[in-house]
Amino acid sequence: MAKASATTFRIFSSSNPNFKSNPKSPIPLQNPSFLKLPTTYSTKCRTQFLTHNNNSQANHSPSLTPIKATSSSSSSSSPATAFHGLCYVVRDNIDTDQIIPAEYLTLVPSNPEEYKKLGSYALIGLPTSYQPRFVEENELQSKYSIIIAGANFGCGSSREHAPVALGAAGTKAVVAESYARIFFRNSVSTGEVYPLESEVRICDEFTTGDVTTVELGESKLINHTTGKEYTLKPIGDAGPVIDAGGIFAYARKTGMIASATS
Repeated sequence: MAKASATTFRIFSSSNPNFKSNPKSPIPLQNPSFLKLPTTYSTKCRTQFLTHNNNSQANHSPSLTPIKATSSSSSSSSPATAFHGLCYVVRDNIDTDQIIPAEYLTLVPSNPEEYKKLGSYALIGLPTSYQPRFVEENELQSKYSIIIAGANFGCGSSREHAPVALGAAGTKAVVAESYARIFFRNSVSTGEVYPLESEVRICDEFTTGDVTTVELGESKLINHTTGKEYTLKPIGDAGPVIDAGGIFAYARKTGMIASATS
């Protein structure tokens, strides 16, 4: 059998493998100015988008054309620089089934009531050895605003509900030894929680209920119960995205896409 030329490209349809294309047809290049956005996005921004879309004219669709950046309104809330509260300590390999079991994924985060309910189930999949519960029974939010974790936090599935459930429960930040990459990405994209990394095995240094402060600007973690301080790895470029409320809010704030009010 004769071998195909090394420079020949063939295109076929995955739904019809018998489709034959013209091998001489050039493959057009993508427009380099095409705006590419991650597939995950902020729950808060999703709610704003749906509300804006429902109130707009039927023949009008939001523009994804980049526009010039505009100065933010003086009424805009300033990004948080520190979090203070009680911490909840978990160990290694806390997966997304433990953060939010699959049976609760039918809850729609863009619905405010279901968003609150989603928070009530945060970390409900943890083993019974974790006492007290992260969210007490019949409560919608947790009294623990900071989670201290071991290695590989957020492993398992790619469900976006995991950081959303933690954010809905009132979690401001997770400080872990390391993260599963998809959980870290989803945390940034949704803007729900700050996924911070410690330089030491931090879960051995804290106990659930310790009074804790996270200083974002100084990349510092303070355990007021023990009087010890720890250095955190800088959040870097992910910080402004989370500050804005997620990837879509950040894109609007920086003028990469049109704002919902334009």
